Amino acid sequence: MAASPSTARAINDRLALRLLQDEGPLTAAQLKTLTGLSRPTVADLVERLRGSGLVHVVGEAGAERRGPNARLYGIVAGRAHLAALDVRTRSVSVAVADLLGATLAEASAPVGDDGGTGPAVEKAVSLLERTAKEAGVDAPHSVAIGAPGLIEPVTGELRDSTGLPAWHRRLVAVLQDRLPARVLVENETNLAAVAELREGAARDREDFVLLWLGQGVGAAVVLDGRLRRGASGGAGEIGFLPVPGTGGLPSATGCDGGFHELACTAAVEALAREHGLDPATALASGHEPFLDAVARRLAVGAAAVVSVLDPGCVVLGGETGHSGGAALAARVEAELAALSPLRTEVRATALGDAAVLRGALLTARDAAQEDLFP
Repeated sequence: MAASPSTARAINDRLALRLLQDEGPLTAAQLKTLTGLSRPTVADLVERLRGSGLVHVVGEAGAERRGPNARLYGIVAGRAHLAALDVRTRSVSVAVADLLGATLAEASAPVGDDGGTGPAVEKAVSLLERTAKEAGVDAPHSVAIGAPGLIEPVTGELRDSTGLPAWHRRLVAVLQDRLPARVLVENETNLAAVAELREGAARDREDFVLLWLGQGVGAAVVLDGRLRRGASGGAGEIGFLPVPGTGGLPSATGCDGGFHELACTAAVEALAREHGLDPATALASGHEPFLDAVARRLAVGAAAVVSVLDPGCVVLGGETGHSGGAALAARVEAELAALSPLRTEVRATALGDAAVLRGALLTARDAAQEDLFP
């Protein structure tokens, strides 16, 4: 069935906007070439998008060219603004950006649970408000929050989990109540994977697994270019993975005894002390026996994931993946090759600790553009 004229216009407009987002400013002739649309159709869609306030003229192409054919069209970056929060156990980081995802202001602050849930929430909200004001933004259109823990796949809410601060869940509710914005919440590891997929170490991959190696241990699964959350939102909870080398077995209420026991920051720091190293600098020290020992531990968990998913690529993220860099990734790849017949490339994160916040900004941008783009 052929699309109606209005549907065809909407499809063409969205295609043009996506090209302007991905390629940057373009002339009408370039839009014609990239879309395959006729010159009159491109002229009509450009005028529609200019009339809606989504597109404007940003310059001219070529030093010698003048006139309508040389006009460069770009998305109006200030048409809407975005906010992102990276919520950790005892801290929060905030970024405010324009519709194209360019960061306008950033800030971080410690947020302890010792003062109670209310003060912790107010501190986080105040940080967002101050950062938005610094960026010259009255109210963001979309806000995305990255937090540890499970997200309910149906409601999109952060689940009440033992071991996580109560102010995390309260923060989401307060932002939804106080901001005239769409507020989204996503697991921090999933957001890091979104950022690595679109701007980081996995830009050339459609299938990969991100291992998040920090105070907590988890994974994000990307297959066919899509983030996979699982039936209950728990895909990638590999901290609970039963593995050899631990003191017991994990339980439904605690990951002690699981892969977490081998790979969390505290475990890596204890291993560094066993090798006579300063935990703060051990991963970057180049100390081969220590790096080999860490790689053997990480390969145990990675092998279990690889044997089920065969992603072809594993990205090491979080504090350990960032600090260990390419040297640790190469050792994990070698150890993994000895454990699994499935060929798997192992890469270090390209975005480091900024991956969660960047993934949150990309998620907020998608939400805003979905609402604003016809």
